[in-house]
Amino acid sequence: MQNDKLLNYLHLHFIVFIWGFTAVLGALISIEAIPLVWYRMLMATGFILLFLKFRKTPLQFPKKTLAGFALAGLIIALHWLAFFGAIKVGNVSVTLAIMSTGAFFTSLLEPLFYKRKIISYEVLFGLLVVVGLYVIFDVEGDYLYGILLALAASLLGALFSVINGKFAVKYNASAISFYELGFGMLCITVYLAFSGSFTAEFFQLQSTDWLYLFILASACTAYAFIASVHVMKWISPYTVMLTINMEPVYGIVLALLILGDDENMSPQFYYGALIIVVTVIANGIVKNRLNRKKRTLTNV
Repeated sequence: MQNDKLLNYLHLHFIVFIWGFTAVLGALISIEAIPLVWYRMLMATGFILLFLKFRKTPLQFPKKTLAGFALAGLIIALHWLAFFGAIKVGNVSVTLAIMSTGAFFTSLLEPLFYKRKIISYEVLFGLLVVVGLYVIFDVEGDYLYGILLALAASLLGALFSVINGKFAVKYNASAISFYELGFGMLCITVYLAFSGSFTAEFFQLQSTDWLYLFILASACTAYAFIASVHVMKWISPYTVMLTINMEPVYGIVLALLILGDDENMSPQFYYGALIIVVTVIANGIVKNRLNRKKRTLTNV
């Protein structure tokens, strides 16, 4: 049993490592953010559909539920467009550091969607995140547009997580992902069709781009999503949350190793990024201890 838990924990770290590699792939792929996201969602939808057919998972849902999936799909599409757009106009390190603000945005959005009070310590941690952002803004002004896009991606990602949390407790996670990715891809398809972007050049990609897109759609999207759902059955949400906070660390290290000088930043940037990451981890630790204390008092 202990070995099974260890294997699942190592598996989780591998998944988070893959997610960190996503940003590096975004930098390596030569096409712009919009076609990149379209190809990713199209291919990932196909891979997940194959998995669902193999597992014989039912795909019938009420129309109102499908409408909710469509909205979530639009949000995740916009999230990825902003995320990869930030990488294209900035770099991987800046984008991943700013994406660490997702937990802060979630703490602000959850009270609105779940009708609970704003928690004081989350506001305090949120202010510390703002301090980290200020340090990054102050020393990396050349990446202003990339920072703003990364902030938009972080906010959209938090919004998607909060909305998706309501679906996850009711429906099969893989089926949800299939519809959300599919609807998101359709939204981008409509835009590309009306803007006249579907030209011959649109489908003429470099061989390396096809390879990186295949890895991005299969390993970093379809596999990582399905595997993360499986791992979460064996590991506590608190452990999962803390481990996921390692994503920007893995991603920044991978970017330095693979992309080289383009990712070298000033020491002040890393100070700001460290403030954000440590604050997010501290938020998880405090939240876990308070929840544990609450359960202890309830059982007394």
